[in-house]
Amino acid sequence: MSPTVFRIGNYRFYFFSREEERIHIHVVSPDGEAKFWIEPIVSLANYTGFSKRQLARLEKLVKEHKSEVIKAWKKYFEA
Repeated sequence: MSPTVFRIGNYRFYFFSREEERIHIHVVSPDGEAKFWIEPIVSLANYTGFSKRQLARLEKLVKEHKSEVIKAWKKYFEA
């Protein structure tokens, strides 16, 4: 299962059910995929297909929605 946390344009931000304990978010679009760690700081874990410019935009979006990601993660995994 991979619950969607939010969408912006062609980007879907989601996580996999029980993938690992460290809070992170995956991003997918027709252009590629990426994974960002949320804690202790937002940072890029890995990616394929995205340009450096897209990655910079995605990191900014993840930072802007960090509290939303953490809230969704805790609600899903602690429920």
